[in-house]
Amino acid sequence: MWYAIVGTDVPDSLEKRKAVRPAHIERLQKLLGEGRLLLAGPFPAIDAEDPGPAGFTGSLILAEFPSLADAEAWAKDDPYVAAGVYADVSVKPFRKALP
Repeated sequence: MWYAIVGTDVPDSLEKRKAVRPAHIERLQKLLGEGRLLLAGPFPAIDAEDPGPAGFTGSLILAEFPSLADAEAWAKDDPYVAAGVYADVSVKPFRKALP
């Protein structure tokens, strides 16, 4: 099943994000290679493609896992969690309807 993983950043997370982004992207690339990643990306803090120093307020990942418990375990092990980028992470089942 698909799961929506939403991480909400702590204030002023940009430098922490930059430091661990390669490890975060590596995990996403693995899901992509396995055909289990629908989409992933950050929420800019301002209405701009590149928010610059304003940074980001969080991230969205839509990925396939065998169960909610598996999705939660994967999310808990994200480098952004370990580095303190995310203040919290929620994981919810997602049913793709369109397209």
